[in-house]
Amino acid sequence: VGAGTFVSAAAATVSPSSEPTGRDADGGLGPRPGWSFVPWRPDAQRPPVRFDFQVGVPDARLFPYDTWRRLVGHELRPGRTDGFYAHPAGLADLRAAIARYVGFARGVRADADDVVVTSGAQQALDLLARVLVAPGDVIAVEEPGYPPACDVFGAHGAQLVGVPGDDDGLDVSRLPDSARLVYVTPSHQFPLGTAMSLARRSALLAWAAAHDAAVVEDDYDSEYRFADRPLEPLHGLDVHGRVVYVGTFSKTLLPSLRIGYAVVPPALRSAMHAAKQLADGHSPVTTQAALARFMDEGLLARHIRRTARVYAPRRAAVVAALGDELADHLRLLPSAAGLHVCALLRSGDAGAADEVVAAAAASGVTVEPLAAYYREPPGRAGFVLGYGVIDTADVPEGLRRFGAALRAVLG
Repeated sequence: VGAGTFVSAAAATVSPSSEPTGRDADGGLGPRPGWSFVPWRPDAQRPPVRFDFQVGVPDARLFPYDTWRRLVGHELRPGRTDGFYAHPAGLADLRAAIARYVGFARGVRADADDVVVTSGAQQALDLLARVLVAPGDVIAVEEPGYPPACDVFGAHGAQLVGVPGDDDGLDVSRLPDSARLVYVTPSHQFPLGTAMSLARRSALLAWAAAHDAAVVEDDYDSEYRFADRPLEPLHGLDVHGRVVYVGTFSKTLLPSLRIGYAVVPPALRSAMHAAKQLADGHSPVTTQAALARFMDEGLLARHIRRTARVYAPRRAAVVAALGDELADHLRLLPSAAGLHVCALLRSGDAGAADEVVAAAAASGVTVEPLAAYYREPPGRAGFVLGYGVIDTADVPEGLRRFGAALRAVLG
């Protein structure tokens, strides 16, 4: 059709440059020198596994799809939005709903102006890194800890220092004096599951004030508590404006919604709004509006109560097996909250732990090695088992197969 396709007489063969900077091995464009980061979950779309103890994922089948469809449909009606760009910090209604929610559920003192709505907790950490971290700054992180948080600070050029903890949480005495920021998960340490004691929380806040440092408190799954009373968050104890409280709806609703938030001190508001605007303008308006109504109608609180009743027996079955049938090989670490537990391998053999993970996978069971959460290998040998995805009825058989893999490797 038409006159045809013709090659311009001015076309010339472009010779590849011999300079390697910014190019891959084949001469094409590559990342900048020093970029070593890879996707944390490259198998996120893998086929479902029946005996799946993966960590950090809720049961998507429990999400109230019909209710959500109604709320989203309502927000998509003509006239519900002007269709223009929104405020980078998020819709006022959602920010107010989040402020009320964290105040009631977690004792976080905040109003709507303190809240910045983000695309998940990961973006909240990225925005904080943009406004708080300069290349070369020292950032203290928990060891073991949450690798995506470490990576986001590292990607901004920070020098990461792993700080171990004990039964009381992060060992404040081992924080480097030069640290600009401390990233912690005090309510349910990731991945060990321990809670930071009140004395350690007070010590950390005193340290931050004395060293002019920021504290990022990631309260990623504290909605689900199965024992003990919830401890007051660091943010509630902070009198110097040093703590940024980060939360997410990925554990209570769906990770794919990509909605999180940060509660920031007044002096950081403008910088965080600008960083959010530079990153992606603002989070999707329709999703924000639907979530605001979901929260204001009391549906989030109802959903958390309903899902907690589903997760509780799964957790009980996992804890019972690890502390009884598998106690010869494993030592269960105490944990009162969240959607996973951690167990240490009594032999302390990290290589054996990897063999157990492989043997379990061969029998259709997915578990994660504790060593994967250490920045400095090999770390302590053990396993992290989530119960957000697996059916309650499948927990016993899954753990039986996991136990068989343990015995096959360890004898």
